Amino acid sequence: MPTDFYNVLGVARDADESTIKRAYRQLARKYHPDVAADKAAAETHFKEINEAYEVLSDAQKRANYDRFGHAGVNGAVGEGGFGPFGGEGFGDIFDMFFGAARGGAAQQRRNGPSRGSDLRYDVEISLEDAFAGTTREINFRHLATCTACRGNGAEPGTLIVPCDRCGGSGIQRQVRQTPLGQFVTQTTCSKCSGDGQIVQTPCAVCRGRGRVEQEKALQVRIPAGVDDGSRIKITGSGEAGIRGGPDGDLYVYLSVAPHRVFRRDGLDVLIDVPISFPQAALGGDISVHALDGELVLTLTPGTQSGSQYRVRGRGMPSVRGAAKGDQLVTVHVVVPTKISKRERELLEEYAQTGGDHIEEKSFFDRVKDAFRAE
Repeated sequence: MPTDFYNVLGVARDADESTIKRAYRQLARKYHPDVAADKAAAETHFKEINEAYEVLSDAQKRANYDRFGHAGVNGAVGEGGFGPFGGEGFGDIFDMFFGAARGGAAQQRRNGPSRGSDLRYDVEISLEDAFAGTTREINFRHLATCTACRGNGAEPGTLIVPCDRCGGSGIQRQVRQTPLGQFVTQTTCSKCSGDGQIVQTPCAVCRGRGRVEQEKALQVRIPAGVDDGSRIKITGSGEAGIRGGPDGDLYVYLSVAPHRVFRRDGLDVLIDVPISFPQAALGGDISVHALDGELVLTLTPGTQSGSQYRVRGRGMPSVRGAAKGDQLVTVHVVVPTKISKRERELLEEYAQTGGDHIEEKSFFDRVKDAFRAE
C-alpha cells in the first residue's frame, strides 16, 4: 500500500507551506545518505521524503494528490504533468477504446526515444557562502547509459528482433462485437512490454536494461547572492535517456542555514548591536560586524535605543547584476546590572544635575509636528 505523503513528512493534511518546508528540511538532514549510519535504509527513506515534498510543496500537485491520492501523482515528476490518470493523458485513455484510429500516434510515443528523469540534490550553505559565492562537490547515484551495449540492452554481437507476438507494433489489439458495434481494445504487448522488439541475448552488464546505476561527482558553482530556496539547473546530469533519448537534468536546491548574528531581508542584511549609555548619549564611532569584514558606524549624539542606521552597499549582492543591498544596524542601549561605587556616585551626581529629566514635547509641539507630517 503506498505510503501517505503527509505521514512521510509528519505533518497534518492542512499544514501550510512553511510547515511542510520546515518538516522536509529536518528530515532531509536526518536521513541524508551522506550522514546516516544505515545508508541503504536512509537512501530509501530519503527518496520517499523527496517524493513527498515534491508533491506537497506544489499547490497544483498537492491538490491532485488530495483529490485522487497516488493515482493523481503517477507520472507527475516527468514532463507529462499531473492529472487523475497519472502518466497517461486523455489521448492514451482514448486509444484504449478507439485504438484503430489512433494506434499509429500512440505507438510512436511508446517506442520512440524517451527523456531521462530529472534528479534533485539538496545542499545547505552558510550566509557567508551565499554572500561571497562558493563551489561545492556533490556525489550522487544516477542511471547512466550502459557503455557495454551502448544503451540498447543487447549483448554486443547479438541481434535485436521484432516481437513475434505484436509484430513489432508494441501493442496487442482485441476486436469485440457489441450491440453498439465493433470496438477495438488495445493494450501494451505483454511479451515485449511495448518496445516492439525482443533482445535475444541481454547485455551481461546491465541485464538488458540499457542503463546502469553509477556514482557521479560534480563541482557545483554557487553564485554570490543566492537566497534560501534557490535552484541551480545542471543540464544533462540527470538520469540517462532511453532508446537514444536525451538525458534528464539535475536540480540543486539550496537552503541557507540560519546565522547567529545576521538576518536577511531580500538584499538587505540586518544586525542588532548593543551600545552603552555614554555611547548613545555622546555619539561617536563604533565597530560593527559585516559579512565582508568590519565597518565603522558613526553614532549621532542622543541616539535612542532601537534606532536604525543604514549602511549603503554592505548587504547581499544580486545574482542578476551588480546591485547590492544595504546593511541595517539596529542599536540597543544596554543598561548595566552591576556598577561600582564610583560609577554609582557619578550617576547620582548626574541625576542631581537634571540628568534624570526625560525630555518630552509639549502638546502644542506635537500638534505642530502632526501638521508638518501632513
